[in-house]
Amino acid sequence: MARDLKFTRNIGIAAHIDAGKTTTTERILFYTGVSHKIGEVHDGASTMDWMEQEAERGITITSAATTCEWKFPLENGQATPDTKGYHFNIIDTPGHVDFTVEVNRSLRVLDGLVFLFSAVDGVEPQSETNWRLADNYKVPRIGFVNKMDRQGSNFLAVCQQVKDMLKSNAVPIVLNIGDEADFKGIVDLVKNRAIVWHDDNFGSTFDIVDIPEDLKEEAAELRAKLIEEVAAYDENLLEKFMEDEDSITEEEVHAALRAAVMDMSIIPMVCGSAFKNKGVQFLLDAVCRYLPSPTDKEAIIGTDPNTGDEIARKPDVKDPFAALAFKIATDPFVGRLAFFRAYSGRLDAGSYVLNNRSGKKERISRIYQMHSNKQNAIDFIEAGDIGAAVGFKDIKTGDTLSAEKAPIVLESMDFPDPVIGIAVEPKTKADVDKLGMSLAKLAEEDPTFTVKTDEASGQTVISGMGELHLDIIVDRLKREFKVEVNQGQPQVEYKEAITASADHREVYKKQSGGRGKFADIVFTMEPAEEGVQGLVFESIIKGGNVPKEFVPSVEKGFKEAMKNGPLAGYEMDAMKVTLKDGSFHPVDSDQLSFELAAKLGYKAAAKAARAVIMEPMMKLEVLTPEENMGDIVGDLNRRRGQVNDMSDRSGSKVVRAIVPLSEMFGYVTSLRTLSSGRATSTMEFSHYAETPSNIAEEVIANAKG
Repeated sequence: MARDLKFTRNIGIAAHIDAGKTTTTERILFYTGVSHKIGEVHDGASTMDWMEQEAERGITITSAATTCEWKFPLENGQATPDTKGYHFNIIDTPGHVDFTVEVNRSLRVLDGLVFLFSAVDGVEPQSETNWRLADNYKVPRIGFVNKMDRQGSNFLAVCQQVKDMLKSNAVPIVLNIGDEADFKGIVDLVKNRAIVWHDDNFGSTFDIVDIPEDLKEEAAELRAKLIEEVAAYDENLLEKFMEDEDSITEEEVHAALRAAVMDMSIIPMVCGSAFKNKGVQFLLDAVCRYLPSPTDKEAIIGTDPNTGDEIARKPDVKDPFAALAFKIATDPFVGRLAFFRAYSGRLDAGSYVLNNRSGKKERISRIYQMHSNKQNAIDFIEAGDIGAAVGFKDIKTGDTLSAEKAPIVLESMDFPDPVIGIAVEPKTKADVDKLGMSLAKLAEEDPTFTVKTDEASGQTVISGMGELHLDIIVDRLKREFKVEVNQGQPQVEYKEAITASADHREVYKKQSGGRGKFADIVFTMEPAEEGVQGLVFESIIKGGNVPKEFVPSVEKGFKEAMKNGPLAGYEMDAMKVTLKDGSFHPVDSDQLSFELAAKLGYKAAAKAARAVIMEPMMKLEVLTPEENMGDIVGDLNRRRGQVNDMSDRSGSKVVRAIVPLSEMFGYVTSLRTLSSGRATSTMEFSHYAETPSNIAEEVIANAKG
């Protein structure tokens, strides 16, 4: 395991659903010698989609990690004195919007990203979401335009879309030779030569040939553009470029491109067809050449939990151990597996780590290098690597693990709140306990999945990011945990909010023989500033009108009360409370009295502060033939949708709209009917907005009924 970190690459593969991520990963495993047979997604036989549900539906649901080695550089397929063994940790992420959490947490621990686009469909809605996530985490990336063998494929048009729609500097570093059924190779614009793959032996071998005559002019033009972009980034090359652009060497172009990729100033674009075994080896070479190794990233910054000071950990074995747990999975054979990225130091199997969230030390009984759902036990793991460990009693996604003597807290991860819920109950009495345990395990694995008991009806309500998400959860309950459940109708996860400021005095008195209860508080309740979550609490009491020891109880009362909104019992996400005055009784006042006064005051003041019901709004994109567009827009208007934009994409019309989730159940079926099955749609959560009063009244009546 002791390797030179310079030759390690921690990369992810991300894209919109159906762009070919899993097929590309399967080819990588084949070319790197990990698997000797190629698994196909459409045959339900891919290595990375190991869950039964993934094989059946042909989609990726959980991100799978794998490890492989790639020899680079090879000259004409042969090793040279410079050839090194590069170690790859690869995470194949899902493309479906309901599983964005898997992409989010993977990007948090990766150094680089291969971003796939379909050569036919170009930039799709989920591409935009994942691209934004990668921007948030500042992950350098390479674009791979896949499916070049498909009818309607256009590499340069997709590069232009990446430039325009994703506002990024996409620069082609190859040019395709032939397209659609005739796609057979690429022109390498840096080396100024062409590569044509052999159709037999799965494209493992290829010929290096001169650039075809009919492409020479276009290749020269694109190469000049590439040199220009690289020179604009690197000042030293700019001088050379001004004097004589032919004097810039191949090595200089590679070095400047690498620096520009790490800086996210240039996104190199390559193309291929993973299904037809073309272009994947070139992509692996580009990963080695341009994407960062753990040593290229400077130290990771965290905070000292004891002092709050900033501390850094370098990607070095000599630094104290620090790692981030980014995913928890339950394996039927080894139990609870915690996937983690080691940022510094070394961890031996059988040793102890400190969990900085719980403050407890935990013994790591075994460490594994992952290959999809199979594990290879290893003795230790070092800085820069990704692995999985067994032995944790208490671990959550986003926990920082560190050496006992050197605590550090790394920035955790933020996950979106669930927007849709369903009530579930076990089919048999015997399954009641089993259901609770199984749901707890699933909630531990997936931070966007929550379980709660509805106080009014006593029902168990499970909530997630969409109908497919909850479908898969119910399916997993049945298969993995052998629990059969009855499920109710989907329910929207509403929230409540206040829209105005209100002053209120709450006096809580109770006298029942012996010691009574007394608390008196005067406060202002108002909406929190935009972007602020939770309760913002401030006390401006002068003198001892409310003793200091009771103020935290008032804050606690408001915090607790926010879990049940005043209108229909839905959670309130944010508000500000300023405690201004009050009084107390030397004998009858205690902490509980002030907590109860705050809870009662919240209910009374919220109405004066104009409490409203907030509903989740979704971003919808519909791809439809032109003749069905009128019907589809009309249908969206009926569903209270707001159409923002209409444009063209590969011969079809694209309609973008913001729609309330409550109106969208069963939408896919009506869309099929309206378009005779020709239109498709994707939907993702956008924001919460105030519900119109007639619908809010209905929601409140249903909650009370």
